[in-house]
Amino acid sequence: MENYPNCPKCNSEYTYEDGSLYVCPECSYEWSKESQAAAEEENVIRDVNGNILNDGDAVTVVKDLKVKGASSSIKIGTKVKSIRLVPDAADGHDIECKIDGFGAMKLKSSVVKKA
Repeated sequence: MENYPNCPKCNSEYTYEDGSLYVCPECSYEWSKESQAAAEEENVIRDVNGNILNDGDAVTVVKDLKVKGASSSIKIGTKVKSIRLVPDAADGHDIECKIDGFGAMKLKSSVVKKA
């Protein structure tokens, strides 16, 4: 038995393939294989070098970052452990983490590289 993706509309697991489309028998939603691949690619968060980031990864800051309300900045080369990804962040800050000396922070994936 093949594993087909869950329906993006109702999350049903009973989808099936019909030619070049996936079909959901519960809500009658149809979508193409290409759109499925594009949707999966959109949710991927990459670092400044293009490496895919995952929850729990360690990253290194690649440039000095000013922190609002703090007297110092996060220096280049600061290592951050156990990141948590937030894929649909409206402000572009798609990483949540704790940085020693600063506490809980949100970072953009464009200013970190995978450690």
